[in-house]
Amino acid sequence: MSDIALAAVSVPERHYAHHEGRGATPHRSNPAVIHRELGTLDVRPGMNVAEFGTGSGYSGALLARLVGSHGFVVSLDVDTYLTRWANLIHLERGLRNIRCHTADGTAGFPDRAPYDRMVAWCTPSLLPQAWVEQVADGGLIVAPLPIAPLPNMTVVAKIRARGRQPLVEAVFTGGYIEATTSPKGNLDLPGRWVDWENRVPGPSWISIAWRGKDDWRNDGARTTLDRLLKEPYTEPYEGPEVDWPSWRTFVAAIDSPYLTMAGLSPDLWAIGHSTRTTAAVIRQDGTVLADGPKSPSLTVLHGWLNDWEAAGRPAPETYTPSLVRHDASQGPAGWTLRLSR
Repeated sequence: MSDIALAAVSVPERHYAHHEGRGATPHRSNPAVIHRELGTLDVRPGMNVAEFGTGSGYSGALLARLVGSHGFVVSLDVDTYLTRWANLIHLERGLRNIRCHTADGTAGFPDRAPYDRMVAWCTPSLLPQAWVEQVADGGLIVAPLPIAPLPNMTVVAKIRARGRQPLVEAVFTGGYIEATTSPKGNLDLPGRWVDWENRVPGPSWISIAWRGKDDWRNDGARTTLDRLLKEPYTEPYEGPEVDWPSWRTFVAAIDSPYLTMAGLSPDLWAIGHSTRTTAAVIRQDGTVLADGPKSPSLTVLHGWLNDWEAAGRPAPETYTPSLVRHDASQGPAGWTLRLSR
């Protein structure tokens, strides 16, 4: 039995996720996915570990078991409610080698650095420079990172730090809630890169990669969303059922400045192409929507779909990752993850 499996046997997941005093917490990840990421993290006894996104406290408890009595775990979350309850539950179980703090995890936690391992259960806008500076030489970071400036376009990356230079060793399918500077109330709405949102008659939103060319009123984003909501042209996708992780990774790697993502209903996302005058997307259920049957964006979308099928619907793990440096003059300091074939 693996170390992760042994730790899972000794840590009662339901005690954290459905604690009788706190109740169920929606801010938690699938235990099977947590086990996968911790296996990639390769935690060993005596290590100093930081996790970003406390959630229910379950992942922190697993880490505390893995590092043992001579190791230590720092857990950070922007939600005070979550960190206080996690600290209490850890204390109830007699854990003394973990402490949860209310803080913006993208800044790390220099008080206990350097860390042998870092893991994130929330997605920053890029790989923060602070993480690379606070991880030990040769240390590992396992974190979800965006692969395009749109919501939900992520992979999980395994990153090795050497001399404060990060190197991506592997990427995997996956993603978590966006990292935000304050607690997130609406879990159905992305935490960033939403360029227009409707709340009536029902919730919908859109994200456009060309937001820098939109005006201050967000007219481009608003009218693009309207084109997709108000009596759009529709057609079924003629290929097999859409493999969403493969499709979103493929279009992200195209790196088109006109890439677009929309949430047209609470349960269905859509990805495609748009400009100020035209739009076309394919939903997760395989329905294609456009502003008309002769839409220029629909022509582009058809081309992307044909190229994706011709490439054999490649898995995210098959792409070549690279990190592009961003300094403080371009926004938060760090590295942007990009994939290519």
